[in-house]
Amino acid sequence: MESIIEAALGSAGEQIDCHRNFPNDVDDLRKIVADLKRRKNDKEAELLTADYSKKRVKEEVEGWLKDARRVIEIEMPGIEEEVQDVSYLSRGSLGRRVREKIEEVREIYDRGGFPEGLVIERPPPCGITLPIENMVGEVNVMEQIWGYLGDIEVGIIGVCGIGGVGKTTVMKHIHNELLNKCVGLTKIIWVTVSQSLSVVKLQDDIARKMNRSLPKDGDELERASRLMEIMKIEKYALILDDVWDTFSLHQVGIPEPTIENGCKIVITSRSVDVCNHLRCQIVMVPPLPEQESLNLFLDTVGRSILQIPNLEKILKDMVAECAGLPLAIVVIAGSMRGVRDIREWRSALRQLCNSVVGTKKDSEDRIFKRLKFSYDRLPDSSFQECFLYCSLYPEDGKIERQGLIENWICEGLVKKLESRRAMHDEGHAILNRLLNNCLLQGWVYEGEYVKMHDVVRDMALHVKSTGRGRFMVKAKMRLTEIPNEVDWTEDLDKVSLRENEISDIPINMSPKCLMLSTLILEMNLRLRQIPECFFTKMPLLKFLNLSYTNIEALPNSICNLKNLTALILSGCSGLERMPSLSKLKALEKLDLLGASLRVAPEGIEMLENLEYLDLSCPNLKVLPGGKISELVRLQYLRIFTTDIRGEEVARLKKLEYFECRFDWPNEFNSYVSKVNHFGRRPSNYYLEVGASDVYEVAALDGCAEGSFWKFHDSDIKQVTLLGCKIGENGVLVFPDDLLDLSIGNCDTVADISIFQKNLTQLQTYELSNCEGIECVVSSSSLSSSSLTFMNNLARLSLEGLPSLRDVVKVEKTTTSLAPTISPRIFSNLKHLRVWDCSNLKKLFPCELLQGQGLQNLEEIFVEGCNEMEEIIGWEEEEEKVGNQTTTPILLTLSKLRILGLQLLPELKRICPEEGVMICDSLNSIFINVCDKVKRIPLRLGRENGQPSLPVMKEIHIQNPKEWWESVEWENPDDKNVLLPFLKHLT
Repeated sequence: MESIIEAALGSAGEQIDCHRNFPNDVDDLRKIVADLKRRKNDKEAELLTADYSKKRVKEEVEGWLKDARRVIEIEMPGIEEEVQDVSYLSRGSLGRRVREKIEEVREIYDRGGFPEGLVIERPPPCGITLPIENMVGEVNVMEQIWGYLGDIEVGIIGVCGIGGVGKTTVMKHIHNELLNKCVGLTKIIWVTVSQSLSVVKLQDDIARKMNRSLPKDGDELERASRLMEIMKIEKYALILDDVWDTFSLHQVGIPEPTIENGCKIVITSRSVDVCNHLRCQIVMVPPLPEQESLNLFLDTVGRSILQIPNLEKILKDMVAECAGLPLAIVVIAGSMRGVRDIREWRSALRQLCNSVVGTKKDSEDRIFKRLKFSYDRLPDSSFQECFLYCSLYPEDGKIERQGLIENWICEGLVKKLESRRAMHDEGHAILNRLLNNCLLQGWVYEGEYVKMHDVVRDMALHVKSTGRGRFMVKAKMRLTEIPNEVDWTEDLDKVSLRENEISDIPINMSPKCLMLSTLILEMNLRLRQIPECFFTKMPLLKFLNLSYTNIEALPNSICNLKNLTALILSGCSGLERMPSLSKLKALEKLDLLGASLRVAPEGIEMLENLEYLDLSCPNLKVLPGGKISELVRLQYLRIFTTDIRGEEVARLKKLEYFECRFDWPNEFNSYVSKVNHFGRRPSNYYLEVGASDVYEVAALDGCAEGSFWKFHDSDIKQVTLLGCKIGENGVLVFPDDLLDLSIGNCDTVADISIFQKNLTQLQTYELSNCEGIECVVSSSSLSSSSLTFMNNLARLSLEGLPSLRDVVKVEKTTTSLAPTISPRIFSNLKHLRVWDCSNLKKLFPCELLQGQGLQNLEEIFVEGCNEMEEIIGWEEEEEKVGNQTTTPILLTLSKLRILGLQLLPELKRICPEEGVMICDSLNSIFINVCDKVKRIPLRLGRENGQPSLPVMKEIHIQNPKEWWESVEWENPDDKNVLLPFLKHLT
């Protein structure tokens, strides 16, 4: 009883104390919450500067921030409201809660020290994110797969279903989610297996995805043992897509998944038997339900078709014929896109229904016929032939868009037009139609590519598998021997053996292929020779691609291929000898890019139909004298030799693209003078002038089909001077429509005004490694023509100019003591790059920005200029003194987006101390090793009195952290506003 009384008295005493000290306790709570808020803000600011490419926030830090935000943003405002409204009698009760909250906040504050830092190193990436398509109808399937992935009793999962049902799409989503969820796996590997399973290729593909390699010469067992060792040290998920045949995990070298190692294997296959052989836990991917099928069809064809009267039943019947296969739905809907006439819809439905009559339900043949419906609906046979041609490329491989179109032109699949550019445009139109019809898929990766879905490719090969004009395609199947002669039947039209490892062709092999028009042996790097008799029974051969093989010579029998229109030998670096080509009268394309020929092939001047000639051979010295001008049909000419005659090339009236090196300036002048006089220039050209010992055949790294198509989407009109002794042999003449001029290693150039006479259209100007250049523009040498030249420039690049002291030198005139410069100079300049100009101290004079110069400048990059002291400064010291004022001088670069300043150890100022830069479009700043800069004079825009950053994206700082803390801004508040954009501090 006494203890109860004592407890009651104690509670009452505490209540009285809480009541009495309520105001002080509330103040204490407010102070410690304020301290917590400051600590939270500091930690958040510190996190903004972390390098998240290599590190991640600790989980305990995320938990602490969550607790701190809860107290500051949710609980404290509630307590403040209660404090305002509390009655005198209730203060004791609320005071007790305030004291409890003080203890809780102290505990949270104390936890927020984190002496070992806020972030930890990220684990190395497990894999590469895959491009994915939208997923429809596979939610339940994904849940099943995730369930088995989380089940320690299940090691191998088999995802099965008919072709085109969406197995690969499901697994790509699973793959990417595995990467994002960080589920304890060290490697997530995706390998496409495809129809012809090669154990060696599968071993190489898995090892490559793990950034390892296997011995090339080892036997299968040795390689399997090595792969097993590599994989055992990882906790991996291996996804094998599109498996057709059974195989043994141990034969390949894949460790069996167990509870102990925690590894997982998932395969996708059309065959349940394959999955059962590997003892998989099987997940079936069913066709789409009716409504989801209809939605996918409408999303593809466009929902506006619902406005067509009486279409609903036809639409549902057509969707039903797709049997719930997403691929068939997308392809068939794509073929109906834009059709508004109900009669055409009825006709299409009849064709689709008739196409599958007599085929077994859900058979592969029935799938092909559904897809072939879209093929049959293509406008004409030329579209169909172009589509079928895509099946000559490897399964699941990317197809370079422009190279594909060039091959179509060579094969005669694109109709002849007045120019090669027009034919490329026509090719793009055909390719876009195939993409719009969903028969091909777009793929933007390091350029423009397309690809064929493996089931669509199977359909295309199925179309060409019977009857006359068959295809034989064994591309990228790791063949080491050419197919047996019995496989080369008389009804073959096209054969593709590209990207294999064929090393020898039997010496007596002479396939009897009387209809063969196309033979592709490209990318068989081990192929060294072709038997003399190999081509003797291929009288109709038109297209022969031997590029990137290791052949040293061509057999003489090639001379008898009188129907040959394209001979592709690019990348054959071992090719030293060729027979006479004089009999190949039908030849339209000859590509010898990178061959080791020293003399041009004999009889080349007899090729009267030649339209495309690439003789960019690094060792080529001799051309058939006076004969190039006889190739009157040439549209494309690429040639690098000491023997070129400018006047001959100038006679080629149909030339659209010309790439050449002239060793001697007089030959260059001869060519340019002629084309300028007649006004008959190629629409695209790249011309080099300079000694051959300076020249490097950079273009030889190009792709197998040549480089012509690179010049179709934009005009290339470029001249490069390398190692020329300019000024010693007179003034060079330039094409009237020149857009890009590059001058390198020309030490005798001291005054660039000699280049300005007829360069009124020049847009890009590059100067590099010219020791004599002291300034780019001098006000004393400006004329009306040079002013036009400078005002049209969009890009200026200055690199390795040790004598350069001024980009723009403003000089006093005889009539004025003040320096003067045209107010409009560089008025169209957009991109400026200056690198390794060791004596340059100032980039631009202030006078230039106070006029109308540089008003279109978008990018400034200055790097490695060891003596650079200021980016923008006064031209004369006395002018600097005369302009000292308390009123800021506004320097406006309204379009500047990127400012990059790197490795400038003496840089003190970006602009004069009284200057303020207005750069409303600035979105990226890069500053690296510019430690002496004390002020960043950028004035940010203001909105309602606060800094406005509508376009800012990133600020990369690689100066010491103390530098960022000490550097001054035009407005002190701006630095804090910019913190969220700060990417890196060292």
